[in-house]
Amino acid sequence: MRGRTWLGAALVLGAQLRALWLAAAVEVHTAKEVVAVNGTQQRLRCSFSSSSPVSQQLSVSWNFQPEDLSSHELVFYYQKEPFKPPSGRFKDRVTWDGNIERNDVSIMLWNLQPSDNGTFTCQVTNWPDVYGTIGEVRLRVVQKVSFSEIHFLAVAIGSASVLMIIVVIAVFICRQRCRRARDQRLEVADTEW
Repeated sequence: MRGRTWLGAALVLGAQLRALWLAAAVEVHTAKEVVAVNGTQQRLRCSFSSSSPVSQQLSVSWNFQPEDLSSHELVFYYQKEPFKPPSGRFKDRVTWDGNIERNDVSIMLWNLQPSDNGTFTCQVTNWPDVYGTIGEVRLRVVQKVSFSEIHFLAVAIGSASVLMIIVVIAVFICRQRCRRARDQRLEVADTEW
């Protein structure tokens, strides 16, 4: 009797594990942080892996939470085709840049602003894989480097390089003079003997 109970428990556990395997989670992969220059565009990469083939019910949603932790905002949605947001800060500044056949669900953000600093989340569901990880990427928009800063940096690096060259030349000349003086002393000492 005990053998049957053990066998029954093993069969039930096996069926549960198989059900869990069939409903395996979608894994989403993104960069941790992306830095972009104010006024430029930036591709936010997101890829996924699923235990199931890509289905017609596959959906992708991109959301945004600003640094001040105010409410989430929908950035982009995909299901069979890309849907741009009808309103909001990204209305005319986001485009689809993914390829579903390659498990790529990336988007492109245009004309970045400092107000775009925050966390973007990428979530993918692929029936029957409806649960899984959510990819998070932090975007930091930095100001453009002005010409005066670039000029100052170039002058500083150039000056340091010139100074090092002068020091190397001075050391070389001093060593040459010291060798000549030593050679002359040795010649004088040889002739005196």
